Amino acid sequence: MSSQKTICIIPARGGSKRLPGKNMRTLLKLPLIAYSINYAKQNSEIINHIVVTTDDHEIKQYALQEGIQVIDRPKHLAGDLSTTVSALKHVIENIEENYNQVVLLQPTNPLRPESLLKNAYRQFIDKDSDSLMTVSRNHHKLGKIINNQFEPFNYTLGQRSQDLEPLYFENGLIYIIKTSLIKENKIIGDKNIPLISNHPYTQVDIDTEEDFKFAEYILNQYPNE
Repeated sequence: MSSQKTICIIPARGGSKRLPGKNMRTLLKLPLIAYSINYAKQNSEIINHIVVTTDDHEIKQYALQEGIQVIDRPKHLAGDLSTTVSALKHVIENIEENYNQVVLLQPTNPLRPESLLKNAYRQFIDKDSDSLMTVSRNHHKLGKIINNQFEPFNYTLGQRSQDLEPLYFENGLIYIIKTSLIKENKIIGDKNIPLISNHPYTQVDIDTEEDFKFAEYILNQYPNE
């Protein structure tokens, strides 16, 4: 689809306070990280190389078994306060090849529509963007609690849900970022595309045991998307 070179980076820390070892926890017979690895492999016409960055031995061994290059992440880049961009930058600085852009796939967002990356990449290239992120429409009536009182934020009391001003949330499924932007410690650039996806998969973001159960339900309901 393009003469440019693209690397996919999958950041997978071993530590998780709320759900220890979650990146290797089983989701319908596969470890969680497998979904992002397999998705990257399925998009080989876009992705030239795949790297997993991790501080965890079990994750490393699984990735190597799948034929994926692993970059060992230093402890100071693998703590609870470590940023994603720091892990991406570490990979870029420790691989031999040069790549024009990075596809970031987060293991905690394991379910992605089959055609989503193809559509995202096409827009990213055609519009000569710095970055792209997938977003989803929010349909909730949101508010703030100030002085123990609920104050509507995106609506007025009594307003119908269907009349809400459109708001969107960052669903985490796919990011595409120019490598030059990552070198500046950024993931979102000035020329950023918010790609809208309202597929049921966008509801899955795994952080708790309940999230795993919900992901299984969604995957069973929409198995071939």
